[in-house]
Amino acid sequence: MEFIKPNINLDIIGKRYIAFTLSAILILVSIGSLIVHGGPNYGIDFVGGTIIQIKCMKPVTIKNIKAGLAELGLEGSAVQQFGEKADHEFLIHTSKILETDNNFSEKIQAAVKKSTDSDLEIRRVEMVGPQVGKDLQEKALFALFYTLLFITIYISGRFEQKWMISAVMAVALIGAVFFFTLFNVSIPFLIAVAMAVTLILFWQLRLKYAMGAVVALIHDVTITVGLFSVLNIEFSLPIIAALLTIIGYSLNDTIIVYDRIRENLKRYNRNPMEEIVNKSINETLSRTILTSGTTLIVLVALFFLGGDIIHDFSLALIAGIVVGTYSSIYVASPLLLLLREEGETVRVAAKTS
Repeated sequence: MEFIKPNINLDIIGKRYIAFTLSAILILVSIGSLIVHGGPNYGIDFVGGTIIQIKCMKPVTIKNIKAGLAELGLEGSAVQQFGEKADHEFLIHTSKILETDNNFSEKIQAAVKKSTDSDLEIRRVEMVGPQVGKDLQEKALFALFYTLLFITIYISGRFEQKWMISAVMAVALIGAVFFFTLFNVSIPFLIAVAMAVTLILFWQLRLKYAMGAVVALIHDVTITVGLFSVLNIEFSLPIIAALLTIIGYSLNDTIIVYDRIRENLKRYNRNPMEEIVNKSINETLSRTILTSGTTLIVLVALFFLGGDIIHDFSLALIAGIVVGTYSSIYVASPLLLLLREEGETVRVAAKTS
């Protein structure tokens, strides 16, 4: 099946600076939103506390629910609508670890009933200690960092035959990160610095394919996290799973295009590199669009029909697939042109592949 003709020749490389500008705007908006909100809106998995899901038997307001919680000393608790509005279900999120003794449910029901004049049912209660939440937050960051780092070893080895250089660099960075964690350095700051150092080393060592792939993956993760920040959606463990899935999916798309670029560098080694990269993207465009399109059909179905439990997870995957497909076409491959050495010929590039 082909929706795109095999001989199509869109000027994708010619529009690369427009694409770079769009990506820069989206990344700046994402970072700006994260700064304004003081980071992602971490859920109970990462910050600890208690979540209570309640169902009221008739329409009530969030303001009245909060008034009832205040009588129990739970001022400042976050209350949000859960599911369809007609279901009258709400999530109560408090940073306190509550004592759920035998009278806990009765106290909640009595206080909220008094303030809302509605009977209610407590559907679930979840608790996570603050130390557990902090540990999970750090492990999630390390998972993303190590995933990106090991990807660079694979890309450098497969496309540039620099297994040893990339492996030594990765081991050194892992050792440095582990060393500084012993001094209680902020983990988010440490990971950010390590990624910046990684990109600088890629530039100095001329690991063009690895740097293009990693920049594209950072691009995808940043914009997806930024979307959740802009929409003020909770950042939980399933979202981390979605981000890791996005990294794998986007990388697969990028590798397909890189493989075709490497083949065409050998086949058309007298042509301008811009022409070869553009031709390679066009040749893989049909496969990229079909794969992304069929995946999105499933994800959209999950988003609308899968229920509230996987709603945010499917939203993250939808955003990640769209951004990942875009970055494989307009970010990862065009970056190869920016990263080549001045005066580097196509013939040289073909030999080093």
